[in-house]
Order: sequence, then structure tokens, then C-alpha cells
Amino acid sequence: MRPRYFLALAALALVFAAGCQSVDDRIKQKPDVFAKLDAATQEKIKQGIIDLGYSFDMVYLALGEPDEKHETITEAGKTETWVYNTYFQRYDGTAFVGYERRVYYDANLKTYRTYFQPAYADTYRTDKQEQIRVVFKDGKVALIEQAKK
Repeated sequence: MRPRYFLALAALALVFAAGCQSVDDRIKQKPDVFAKLDAATQEKIKQGIIDLGYSFDMVYLALGEPDEKHETITEAGKTETWVYNTYFQRYDGTAFVGYERRVYYDANLKTYRTYFQPAYADTYRTDKQEQIRVVFKDGKVALIEQAKK
């Protein structure tokens, strides 16, 4: 059963890797936006750094597609918030997962016998932590919140 488990994890990792984009990939998607920027801003974007006043496209080039998008409407106007999360596996300990069937040969009865033994496995859960929150007002970055370690 373990080889199937590892095969499933490997397939899942490939799916996640296929969805990931590098800054260079995003620049190739929007070369005209990147070309219009000055050299210092281009360098910041290549390093994944954003700053106040950046447009939606500039933040997308630097950080990629956000995990969440929120829109807020108040008397002061409308804002859009992009949230970037980090996902990780947290160990939850060992847990009972069912019973495992065991078969053995009983020499006294000259027959095979079956019994069920409790089975335990290490369990993990996926957690997420918000890393960056970018608030846009009038199409420009007005606020950047970043998690501190």
C-alpha cells in the first residue's frame, strides 16, 4: 500500500509544479508592460519585490496570481485586495486509520485463519499562512502588509 501512497504524492507534486510560474514566464506573457518600466523597477520585479504605486500588472509580474482576491466598497471608494499565502504540511501525530487483515496458517488446525489488527499511520494536514496582502486603490498599490517571522 505504501508504494501507491508515494506514487499519489509524486503525482500531486507534479500537478503543483506544473501550476507554478516563474517571473520570467510572467514577463513573457506581458512583455509590453515590462518593457515600459525603467531599469530599476524591472530589477525589482525580477527579484519579486513590489512597491507602493505599482499597477495590477506590475504586481502580477513580480508575485504572480494571488491566492485570494477581495473587493471592498466604502464611502471613501472601492479597493481591491490581493492575498498571497504559503501552504505547508503540519504533522498531526499518529492516528488510528482502521484495521489491517492478517492471514496465518494454524498448524494445529491445519487451516488458514484470519484476524484483524488495528492499523495506525502518521497524519498530516495542510495549513496556510498569509504572507502578503496588497491593497489597490484606483488601480495602484496603496498598502502592502507582509508577515514577519
